[in-house]
Amino acid sequence: MIATIVGTNRPGSNSRRIGDELGRIYSRLGAETSLLDLAELRVEIFLPIAYAQKPPAFEPFARRVLEASGLAIIAAEYNGSFPGVLKVFIDHLPFPQSFEQKPVCFIGLSGGVWGGLRAVEHLQGIFGHRNAHVFPERVFIPRSGSAFNEQGLLQDPKTWHAWSSKLRAFLISWLESHIELEVL
Repeated sequence: MIATIVGTNRPGSNSRRIGDELGRIYSRLGAETSLLDLAELRVEIFLPIAYAQKPPAFEPFARRVLEASGLAIIAAEYNGSFPGVLKVFIDHLPFPQSFEQKPVCFIGLSGGVWGGLRAVEHLQGIFGHRNAHVFPERVFIPRSGSAFNEQGLLQDPKTWHAWSSKLRAFLISWLESHIELEVL
């Protein structure tokens, strides 16, 4: 199962639209997915005591990350990096098993022309430090404020094709890493 993490807690975010579209793509390809929307995190996770004692409401989020055999991280660029809520989320996940040897792909988006490049680069450093298998083909969605139609779908065919082909490549790579090869 691939867990898709919507890396912001902003209501009605474009990151959530991307998460929904990613779920549709992977569903059509026959992959089991789980969407973790950080907008659903309870406020207790942000209290200082949460570092020492995880709130019970955080357990389902942690369990879904631990049960996932691959992760897709959607990160909007906020102030030249990724959202603080995503960092808090990462910091509260069990170490080292949350990301250890787990395939991870990144989708960046921003209102500017670089599509979340800085956010994704910062995350790649963190996930590399945590021994994840970072998928090298990153996805960037520039000008995200105008990238979606009324149905919440990417409206530019070139952008849609570029990101869906990279996400398919991640799925193929993920599948290959989870298939036991017969020894000849």
